Amino acid sequence: MWKLFHQFGSPPHFYRLAGYLIPWFGAAALILILIATYGGLVLAPADYLQGDGFRIIYVHVPSASMSLFAYTLMATAAGIGLIWRIKLAHAVAAAVAPIGASFTFLALATGSIWGKPMWGTWWAWDARLTSELILLFLFLGYMSLRAANDDVGKADRASGLLAVVGVVNVPIIHYSVEWWNSLHQGATIIKLGKPAITGDMLWPLLMMLAGFGFYFATVMMIRTRSQVLQRERKSQWLKSL
Repeated sequence: MWKLFHQFGSPPHFYRLAGYLIPWFGAAALILILIATYGGLVLAPADYLQGDGFRIIYVHVPSASMSLFAYTLMATAAGIGLIWRIKLAHAVAAAVAPIGASFTFLALATGSIWGKPMWGTWWAWDARLTSELILLFLFLGYMSLRAANDDVGKADRASGLLAVVGVVNVPIIHYSVEWWNSLHQGATIIKLGKPAITGDMLWPLLMMLAGFGFYFATVMMIRTRSQVLQRERKSQWLKSL
């Protein structure tokens, strides 16, 4: 187990493995997103209350889910880097941050677009919305700390500490609709019992979630490889490639 752990922490091993996986993950993301888009926009029936306005969930829900996943991964990678001093872990965290910020912004933007006709306002200081906005600020804060330090080691430590401390916001976002009175609807898919959505609406959403997941993995590996090139530019293994 530890051998495998250290093997994945090896920049040369990750660089080669990611280079092999990127085309496959990218192709899977494209196929899944195209099928899910057709299923969600064409095949799925209109909602009996929201009409066709509900279809924004096929972008909003995967974006919101990936924003939480991205921050959790970033904080975990940063924590591994701080504890075990694995440079690749910090590279992964640095690579994930802009992707996570993009997903968070997309979730907030699509939520606002949906909220205007449904709630009558672009924004409400609701617990779920506010905590998601804080998540965006945490991503931006992480990236700002990295940019403020020319020394890579200091940048890794300062930004990594912020990422680890900020992870407390992730469960707050997830459970905010249960802990406080909220305009935002509760869990639709991940809940006890059957999902509160019919199968003909559900399968495109699940497929879109998978597509966004593969897209995230693809871009994360591309960006991490770029981080490895910057950090290992004087290494012998990189010169020999």
